[in-house]
Amino acid sequence: MSADPTQVLAFETDCHIFSGCGFPGPGLHSFLFEPIFGDADSNIYFNKTMLLALLGTVIIVGFFWAAFRKPKVVPGKLQMVAEAGYDFVRRGIVYETLGKREGEKYVPLMVSIFFFVWMMNLWSIIPLAQFPVTSIIAYPAALALIVYVLWMSVTFKRHGFVGGLKNLTGYDKSLGGVLPLIMVIEFFSNVLVRPFTHAVRLFANMFAGHTLLLLFTIASWYLLNGIGIAYAGVSFVMVIVMTAFELFIQAVQAYVFVLLACTFIQGAVAEHH
Repeated sequence: MSADPTQVLAFETDCHIFSGCGFPGPGLHSFLFEPIFGDADSNIYFNKTMLLALLGTVIIVGFFWAAFRKPKVVPGKLQMVAEAGYDFVRRGIVYETLGKREGEKYVPLMVSIFFFVWMMNLWSIIPLAQFPVTSIIAYPAALALIVYVLWMSVTFKRHGFVGGLKNLTGYDKSLGGVLPLIMVIEFFSNVLVRPFTHAVRLFANMFAGHTLLLLFTIASWYLLNGIGIAYAGVSFVMVIVMTAFELFIQAVQAYVFVLLACTFIQGAVAEHH
């Protein structure tokens, strides 16, 4: 308990309305975790989000390994689920964006990114974990960087240096006098803005979703006192509603992240006219 009884800390469970403490709303502290081992000043640092990312990777690899280690012509339940997920990304995203001939080589990477992002999002509603890893900007930024490097590599490999620059700047001599302006806008859009928004879109959605879940969850507990119990019930219903909504958003964000990645690559492989 804090020294001043009227100043109750956010993590103290006896903080309720009418008990002399303010509402312990979520904030940046809700996204900061003490290291499991090591410290921020050393070269070795490992915290909860890193553990969840590692566990998520193990779960995904383990799931697909178990599903496909002994594939059968007539698939069992596990293989059927894995094939459905793999085929959804392959046909529903990659083939639809890049075409079968061009997109086949990118299927393994896009499937990996999709399920990794989805798993990192799902941690938000899994008991004990209850935190979306992608609400820490470093993880979406790292994934966006992978896509960005691939995008730039494919662009210049396919078109050469000059052709790659034309591709990135939207060069089209038929535009006449506005061509220089269009080239500057397209260059900054492709080289700076798109990779930035690619990462931020995922991060911002998961950050906001987790904050709302925390807000209603904390409010449900905070209002459990006197007449506030009636309001606590309403807040708890919102927790259930927001959890269901988050389930939908988590899958959508994984889909959008991979769809945008395929769209970038589609622009890279498109023939310049």
